[in-house]
Amino acid sequence: MPERILDVAIVGAGIAGVIHLHDARRAGLDALVFDRQPCVGGLWRQLPAWQDIQIRLVDWTLGDIPLDGPTQPHIQANIEAWVDRFGLADGLRLDCAVHRARHTGNCWELDTAGGTVRARHLVAASGAHNRPIVPDVPRLHSAVRELHSCALRDPTELAGREVIAVGGGASAFDLLDQCLEHAARRIVWLHRGPRWFMPTHKPKHVAGSSRPYARMQAQELSVEQQNAVIGADLVGRYEKFGIQAIQPARPWDVRHDQLIPGRARMLADFERLEQHTGSVAGVDGRQVLLTDGTRLEAQVLLWGTGYGVSLPYFKDPRISSIGTLGELRTHCGGIFRSLDAPDLYFPSVFLDGIGSTAFDVSLIARSIMPHVRGAARLDKVPTRHNLNHLDIARYLAQRDPGSFPEGRGWDHIRQLALNTPEEQPYPFL
Repeated sequence: MPERILDVAIVGAGIAGVIHLHDARRAGLDALVFDRQPCVGGLWRQLPAWQDIQIRLVDWTLGDIPLDGPTQPHIQANIEAWVDRFGLADGLRLDCAVHRARHTGNCWELDTAGGTVRARHLVAASGAHNRPIVPDVPRLHSAVRELHSCALRDPTELAGREVIAVGGGASAFDLLDQCLEHAARRIVWLHRGPRWFMPTHKPKHVAGSSRPYARMQAQELSVEQQNAVIGADLVGRYEKFGIQAIQPARPWDVRHDQLIPGRARMLADFERLEQHTGSVAGVDGRQVLLTDGTRLEAQVLLWGTGYGVSLPYFKDPRISSIGTLGELRTHCGGIFRSLDAPDLYFPSVFLDGIGSTAFDVSLIARSIMPHVRGAARLDKVPTRHNLNHLDIARYLAQRDPGSFPEGRGWDHIRQLALNTPEEQPYPFL
């Protein structure tokens, strides 16, 4: 019997890996997914139950696969529903870590827990947010409990405690909300300057709608016009909530900023937050030393410092050494094609942009598979900034006419954005 060589090997059984397996099968390709975990879900399987999405449920949902809520158990169940709905279980190799991936000159060769696998193309869907970042600072006889946001399993342990939350982005905002909800006695917010976010009284899974932004794209507003509209709205919100002191000095820019919804509880109890500008220089016993020399007593130190990229299974050091999403983007052309190795794709490079992960992944997966079949013209021209939401569809429609034929191309996507009712998800593409 001739040796089996897969058309596509997919590393990672999160939402991106599952969607890519579905699209590979829809394209008639021989594909398998490999994951070190015993169950699908990727990062979402590892997150605490309180963790939730930053967009509305209908913006995450694809077609008629329902999403019953915004929190981790609901997202995990939604990913599992994909597997059941499309009969993908036999294409999953779970508890099967990829230890080494190398290109032989003819194909990809993967050393896995189940043996060596060969494939013509490789999709690295192991996530671009798969390495929790905890700064390596000096710790001397530390008596402070340290937790990254992904490790705070039981936020009730914050009750009555002196807590320092570190970071200026979405993870830190979530941690501040948890501190307030569970009545931490003292809450110190340490940051070097928060990122832009959208102040609001609404829960983030209500306020975080991508529809208004999609309509601006569908109306062909330029990047400069989008920046002007969103920037003016954000500045007005900062003024309304009286938080101009933490408004970023740099103007809002859709090419580099996420549209992060504010945290209603954090904003309602903003005066309870004791703010310090800087970062942690070290931990000494019960004290946390800041870079400006300040020492703060603390029982719990929460790291809302986000995630990095971890690709240790690649033999090529140009790939395995990549540590951040921004760095990964510079190693890709055509949004997601590797510039360092042939027939290698990173579908998660857009994660820090504006839009819905599930929707954007589905757009990318449906073009990678025709490219594998030789039916798409995906180039390797680098994109040095975010391509957001419908811009991904517009970009791919020009290069993949088979997936975006006449009547189903950019004009069709525009009409979906303009005419899909607010309470309905976009139809599955």
